[in-house]
Amino acid sequence: MSNQHIKIPAVVPVVRFLANGSQNDFTYPFPIFSADDLRVSLNGALQSYGYSVSGVGESAGGQVNFAIPPAAGVVVMLERRFPLERMTDFLEGGDFSARALNNELDFLMMALQQVQRDQTAMLRYTPGEMPAALDLPVKDLRAGKALGFDDSGNPVAVSLEGSMATPDYTASGMGAETRSSSDKLSDLVSVRDFGAIGDGLTDDTLALQQALASHQAVFVPAGTYLVTAPVTIGARQSLQGVGAASVIKAQDNSFITVELAAGQALLSQLRIEGGLVGVALRGRLGECVQNTLCDVQIIGANTGLVLDGYNDSNRPCYWNHLARVLIEQPIMHGVHLNLSGAGDTPNANRFHMVRVYSKGAATSGHGFYVQYGQLNNSFIDCEANVNGATAQSCVCVGASSDKTLLLNFLCESSNGVPNVKLLNGSQETAIINLTAMSDGPAIEDASGGNYDALNAGWPDKNRLRKTVVTDLKATLMRFDTEYIDSAGTHNLDLSHSVHLVDATAGAINIALPAAASATGAQVTIKKVDNSAYIVTVSEQSGGAGPDGSTLQLGGRYDYVTVISNGANWHIQSSSRMAGNTRYADTTGTYDIDMAVDTYLLSSYGGALTARLPPANAAQAIGRTVTIKKIDSSGNAVTVTEQGGAGPDQTSQPLTSQYKAVTVISNGSQWYVVSKN
Repeated sequence: MSNQHIKIPAVVPVVRFLANGSQNDFTYPFPIFSADDLRVSLNGALQSYGYSVSGVGESAGGQVNFAIPPAAGVVVMLERRFPLERMTDFLEGGDFSARALNNELDFLMMALQQVQRDQTAMLRYTPGEMPAALDLPVKDLRAGKALGFDDSGNPVAVSLEGSMATPDYTASGMGAETRSSSDKLSDLVSVRDFGAIGDGLTDDTLALQQALASHQAVFVPAGTYLVTAPVTIGARQSLQGVGAASVIKAQDNSFITVELAAGQALLSQLRIEGGLVGVALRGRLGECVQNTLCDVQIIGANTGLVLDGYNDSNRPCYWNHLARVLIEQPIMHGVHLNLSGAGDTPNANRFHMVRVYSKGAATSGHGFYVQYGQLNNSFIDCEANVNGATAQSCVCVGASSDKTLLLNFLCESSNGVPNVKLLNGSQETAIINLTAMSDGPAIEDASGGNYDALNAGWPDKNRLRKTVVTDLKATLMRFDTEYIDSAGTHNLDLSHSVHLVDATAGAINIALPAAASATGAQVTIKKVDNSAYIVTVSEQSGGAGPDGSTLQLGGRYDYVTVISNGANWHIQSSSRMAGNTRYADTTGTYDIDMAVDTYLLSSYGGALTARLPPANAAQAIGRTVTIKKIDSSGNAVTVTEQGGAGPDQTSQPLTSQYKAVTVISNGSQWYVVSKN
């Protein structure tokens, strides 16, 4: 680009050439700011590939260089055209740049030249003539007629009778109206109407491009249509064939064979062969949304099907539906969700009954590769059968993916190829009803467990995260267990629920995560060695620890189970907890209610009877309780049994201070365990 600011000469921003079959370079004599400002057409069909543009920013223009010379007789048109819009403003009180002002004026002048060029092609009155009426006859009057002029030169509707075949087609059924043959035949436009041969030898690229440039709905009859450049389907267009007999075949694998470049388009009943990409969906011309791809075969492409977020976040690749698609013999990937530029990730696309089958081809990548994608890209009733000698996986969910859904997926391969591969960074993948027939792992997880699985995986068929169950019946429960045997501090991360700690090599500090980050989490820590080294249980981030303090596990098989309420860790059970104790100073009869382990009783005011519940009471069976007299009076504390004979079939008197008895019930009788 020149260092001088461009000038806008008085030139019509369009030029045409008649190709001779050998010329590659064609000159445009007007300036452009960007290569995207230049439209390149062959026989009226807009081109997107196969050429390069030089001279951007030059006042005198530049050249278009075609990689392959256009065929002899083809009209090459180079036209400057861009959206008539203004998206910038000068800042109030800001610097006033001459270059910025010149650019704005240049765009305005280019826009005027573009409008002038459009008007040049219009019918208009001569400069010296008094214009006649400008309004056409109303639609009902001009339907089926030609445009003529009356004696005053005003437009009128003229009958076609005698100059054109009369209407001759009427559909069967009540209410059908008669239509002309030409009107009826225009309902369905065929690529053969634009010169396509379909013999697999003749280059039919231009015929397909011209048909799609002229009509919204295009039909591809049975035949093999060889293409040497991409076939682009625009917004709300459809390209349909008769099934596998309608073949669009790329000459080689250097370009995209079929491109859906905008939204609400339909590609159906076709067989696509070869290409760098068999079919690509991306927002090159507009929002790539609500497209439908169904009943299509894609054979022998480098990558069969690509959904690309591309380079403009305002033209996303969202909400596309792909159904009943067969991708055979892909060289790299079968299906690839990608982001090749600065756009948004492909999101919320639906794949239903899409099958990738290597069929002996040396597929080097993945059957399905969700490299980029968010917000529920779903793959339902799909299948990946890939070459076990070369493929990396049947399905790969990449680091830039989030909320991918695999439902009723069938994977098949050999030689250790993973069925589903989750890369580090992938988020919230859901895998439901996975049939894993490859020799490799059912789910090869490098995501750190950031997925849910139901009837999928091996040996654990189900894996759930952050699950709330209101009513659960479990016949078997398993807990993830971690073994710790190195001295020092170990910060727990809640990846396991049970921690077996061996302190043989030295004292160990088990630091629970901060209670605020572990709401509802339950953790068990158990010392399993018989060394003299202590296992201390504390809390990270300066937390107070279980029940507000640290806890020491000193003996073999000492344990503690703790739970967080989001504010503190609380002890649920432990062999190191002090027994609960109750103190009572009374006289008469005191009923032992078994609510605590130890009763400290004072009979200072008078004789006291401590009455145990019946040995067969529900709260007594299997329980041990200690009763101790703690006062110095001569008043006895006598331990009896309600409705029974008492411990060891007799009353147990405690007659002096600090006397105690420990008893246990076996469900039929209280027994003395110890007494002093």
